[in-house]
Amino acid sequence: MTNFGKSIRIFLADGSPAGLRHVEIVNWSGQALACPRARFSELGEWEESKRPGVYFLLEKASEDEGNTAYIGESEDVFKRLVNHAREKEFWNEVVIFTSKDENLTKSHIKYLEARLVALCQSVDRYVLENSNQPTKSGLPRADVAAMEEFIDYIKLVLGSLGHRLLEPVASTMMPNHQGALLPQYELCFVVNQLTAHGRMVDEGFLLLNGSQVVLNSSPSIPGRVEQIKQEWIENGILIAQNGYLELSKDKMMSSSSYAAALVAGNSRSGPQSWKTPSGESLKQLESRLVKANV
Repeated sequence: MTNFGKSIRIFLADGSPAGLRHVEIVNWSGQALACPRARFSELGEWEESKRPGVYFLLEKASEDEGNTAYIGESEDVFKRLVNHAREKEFWNEVVIFTSKDENLTKSHIKYLEARLVALCQSVDRYVLENSNQPTKSGLPRADVAAMEEFIDYIKLVLGSLGHRLLEPVASTMMPNHQGALLPQYELCFVVNQLTAHGRMVDEGFLLLNGSQVVLNSSPSIPGRVEQIKQEWIENGILIAQNGYLELSKDKMMSSSSYAAALVAGNSRSGPQSWKTPSGESLKQLESRLVKANV
């Protein structure tokens, strides 16, 4: 999608930002409904939910780890979701995508489902609950282009709702922007002869593949960070080397301080710990960039 500004309209059905929301983008034929599980019965009052479309059952456990999703399609989305409400327990929010002009056919939504599942698997941000790999339906070339554009809008809406399960982590690293911004600086943290690398990005702090992490944590490490560390060890994301752990892929953390604590094995200030190649701390860098833009 071309990097122009977009206008998103979110209608809060009952005035609550956490309640049922109807989402539209200017000049897009699609639409979305986002609804917490506690308000699921209200979806039946919306005709938009009873059209052909795709849907995401989502559990966002935390900012750092443990997010789960299920992706599906139906010619009557709400009817299918009624079954899921009885059979699937993990989710706490559903997001539905249908068309305003009712031009989505069964072939279209089967194509969308297969592509969305493949995208989610390749991005690897959420654990995907789908047990089978959907079959992508054959479409004319013009329809394929239209569905790929539809997927771009789905990414945009999901991201605006706090679910970036379709966006590669790398896409947050280098913004299409002239001038110096924090994500353009790779930062380094050296502790106990170990070296880690990362970047400040829109979602938090991106700890980069190959970063070295201390093997043993001290009691002062934040409890949530130690929990993340143990989960990453169990999942093969942190791999034991000769006296330290090594990160096997880029991973997002909610803050630079959490990332620094993970690397050092104890409580640390991220703005003081992470530095540019020239030795400028993240705190100094932030201050300099703010002054440059005033």
